[in-house]
Amino acid sequence: MIIDTHCHLDDRKYIEDLDEVIQRAKDAGVNGFVIPGADIVDLDRAREISYTFKEVYYASGVHPYNLEGYYKDFLERHLRDPRCIAVGECGLDYYRLPENEEEVKRVKEEQKRLFKEQIELSFEYKKPLIVHIREANQDSFEILKSYGDFPQKAILHCFNASEMLLDLAENGFYFGIGGVLTFKNAKKLVEILPKIPLDRIVLETDAPYLAPTPHRGERNEPAYTVLVAKKTAEILGMSYEEVCDITTKNAKMVFKEFL
Repeated sequence: MIIDTHCHLDDRKYIEDLDEVIQRAKDAGVNGFVIPGADIVDLDRAREISYTFKEVYYASGVHPYNLEGYYKDFLERHLRDPRCIAVGECGLDYYRLPENEEEVKRVKEEQKRLFKEQIELSFEYKKPLIVHIREANQDSFEILKSYGDFPQKAILHCFNASEMLLDLAENGFYFGIGGVLTFKNAKKLVEILPKIPLDRIVLETDAPYLAPTPHRGERNEPAYTVLVAKKTAEILGMSYEEVCDITTKNAKMVFKEFL
């Protein structure tokens, strides 16, 4: 069994064939799915999907690119839903910033403020946190470390191979490994993967994005976690079955609903 801990099944790219996408994943051995919350406008659809497919759960949160639509009360309404099992994906993303220096400062401060608010929602609602970090390692690390241990656990989605962020393992963090691991230019991630404690690795696709080799550039889907698991096994010198067992056990430690 594999659990895809991060797949955007609410994306419009699946609007025509979601049933087939989920069935292909199940046929491949993927029997658990978590839809991260990225945009307020998609949360109702994520909830609907989670009630349609018993293997699918969802999270309530807002990606740092979508903060203009941030509405805390709406996030909390979903966090009270039994099919909503996490907060996020939330975090910091400095990849696309305005050119104006004052505007850059404003955007960064707003991202930090709403990141902290969502971290605190995870504590309040006792749900694990799904974290997105892109080109913002230092600020993200400082914020996350300032909260100490995360009793409900947390996942660094699409772990970016930062030695600094690896230190968060001692605070209850898990590391999401996806299709990037199979890319030819993923040397840093390949090198750091063996340094991640085995009991802190979880698998993900980030579907429909970041499809693994040999599907790079195509629409990604949860069935492709099999390719991530095989590459992980190759790098760590383990069997495919061992990787599936360990990462599924780890995902169940984060998301109790899959027990």
